[in-house]
Amino acid sequence: MASGWKSGEVRGGDAQEPGRPGGPRRPEKMSTAGIADAIARARAGDAEAWGELYRAHAAAIFRFCRRVLKTREDAEDATTDIFIKVKEKMGQFDAARPFSAWLYKVAANHCWDSLRRRKVRQDLETEDVESVPLEHPAPGQLEKLIRERSAGEVRAALETLPSRARMALTMRYYAEMEYEEIAEALGLRKGFVGVVLLRARHQLREALGRREG
Repeated sequence: MASGWKSGEVRGGDAQEPGRPGGPRRPEKMSTAGIADAIARARAGDAEAWGELYRAHAAAIFRFCRRVLKTREDAEDATTDIFIKVKEKMGQFDAARPFSAWLYKVAANHCWDSLRRRKVRQDLETEDVESVPLEHPAPGQLEKLIRERSAGEVRAALETLPSRARMALTMRYYAEMEYEEIAEALGLRKGFVGVVLLRARHQLREALGRREG
């Protein structure tokens, strides 16, 4: 399902970068070696290295936040807060892991906490289990629906999903993260990630189908 997902406004272009002063600018491409070097220098207190990491990743983190949170302003504030946390926790980063996966974990945890504080987190684990569909959606059918929709229609359909469903789908098909990484980021059991994704795919297919009718 990844190719269709990425073609429907989910890989990029669905949310503009923050335009206020100090917000993420155009991302700077960095190689794996360049990221590792910047992390090492940032840990040693090099402010320029931290700036390189921010410019390379802030736009993607903002887009992630924008999909989950209610407003652009919320996403801008969350992006700033997330990078403050990342800077404070840089010493805890395990260099054996991808830096982007760690960033998404921090972002997901921050957004999830924000939603919970606002009492938006309603798709509790037990509720998801009780309403899980009995059959897997046909991948070809969902892929076809996504390809046939405009970017705006796909975005609108995604916005009808519960917060955790949107986050799980985004992490799986936008960030291409493994089940273990999604489970860790969202605080789920690994075995439950498949349940969340299954239900989310059904919900997305139904939302796209309603728009077709």
